[in-house]
Amino acid sequence: MAERFDVIIVGARCAGSPLAILLARAGLRVCVVDRARFPSDTASTHGVQPSGVRILDHLGVLEPLLKVTPAIERATIAFDDDRVVTDFTALVGAPMVSARRVTLDAILLEAAAAAGAEVRTQTAVTGLVEDRGRVAGVKTKSGELRAPLVVGADGIRSAVARSVEAAEYHQTPAGRIFTWAYFESADADDGHMWLGAIGDHGFLAFPTDAGLFMAAVVPSIERRDEVLADREAVHAAELAHWPELEATLARARRVGPIRLMSRDGFFRESAGPGWVLVGDAGHFKDPTPGQGISDALRQAVELAPAVERALGGAGDGDRELHDWWCWRDRDAWEMYWFAHDMGAPGPPPLLIQEIQRRIAADPELTDALLRVLNHEVPPSTVFTPALALSAAGRALLTSPGQRRTLLREVQTIAANNWRRRAPSHPSPAAGRQQGVRDLRRSGVDRPSNGGVARRGAALR
Repeated sequence: MAERFDVIIVGARCAGSPLAILLARAGLRVCVVDRARFPSDTASTHGVQPSGVRILDHLGVLEPLLKVTPAIERATIAFDDDRVVTDFTALVGAPMVSARRVTLDAILLEAAAAAGAEVRTQTAVTGLVEDRGRVAGVKTKSGELRAPLVVGADGIRSAVARSVEAAEYHQTPAGRIFTWAYFESADADDGHMWLGAIGDHGFLAFPTDAGLFMAAVVPSIERRDEVLADREAVHAAELAHWPELEATLARARRVGPIRLMSRDGFFRESAGPGWVLVGDAGHFKDPTPGQGISDALRQAVELAPAVERALGGAGDGDRELHDWWCWRDRDAWEMYWFAHDMGAPGPPPLLIQEIQRRIAADPELTDALLRVLNHEVPPSTVFTPALALSAAGRALLTSPGQRRTLLREVQTIAANNWRRRAPSHPSPAAGRQQGVRDLRRSGVDRPSNGGVARRGAALR
């Protein structure tokens, strides 16, 4: 006879385990299954924004995490020749943390088990159980597991999403290749992050667990063949474009290979009869601003009470999960395009260069950018039409021979912002599939040459 639970969560990483902790604390019988054997690594930008750190604290895992990785309290931000050093812990009230997923996910999974969740690793889901048109459990090689709700928290290539044929919408192609490596004995401040956009070169670096330093460079997607041919040479050559960062690694020794990640962005249909998707299983954005882990944590916190209501029997359970899906789209919408623009290929256009100079010169704009990266305020409240027009006026004065180029950039920004003005929401229940088709028609941006609204300029 199949074992029965209230909820089965497929995927035990930074979306599935936090959700399991919260649901188990609420008294639900939760089973977490994952095909991996933990500790287990996966591609990641490593950074957890302060908003996510607060959630880790609420989950009870921050203290053990800080025993193995330092709190990151300061940042150096580079915009071409401009440098800004800022203390974002003083600004937003919490540090960042950076941990390899082999470490973070193991701590989260241990906390899920301690909260009372049934944990089954090395257990691959081979299919879903259906009962009268609803998902009612999962199939594994060891047998069926039954539950009135199955949560897909199993990443971009989600087996749950594939089984329910969850449609994608608002897809965006990858603009850059995230390449990273670990170093030991780096001459770097333990509490310091490096974030940079220098010409056509992107950077993200900070200390991580086990005394290692993670340094990522982000070449444009057009250099994919070059990167694949000699990733070590490309990584070293890219670091040279930020001499200060390169100097911190001058006496360091690389540990392990250069790792790569390049994935398209998407939203995915994320709720249906007896199932829901959370984290990368339902939505993935460009990794340039490092939002993925905090996204997964925030979504788990919002999904947990929706699951409780859905299973409580007091109302329409499917509607509760559909409403959560709509919340997810609203929550992710502006940051999705902000990340897409930050990760656009090629050097920044003239207008964006002027906006970057203003951010570097104005402490209030710098603070506002950090609040955007913390998912604390939407980009549209910072990168306003007034800022764009002012920057365009200044750029016209300093680059009088580029008038036509600047006007085209302004037009492109205006057109993008019109298309991106608000997310459409899927229709519930019987109209669900038509709602997804409507979403897919409603405004998938195709990147223009260089994507003008990039690197913080998702302007409204």
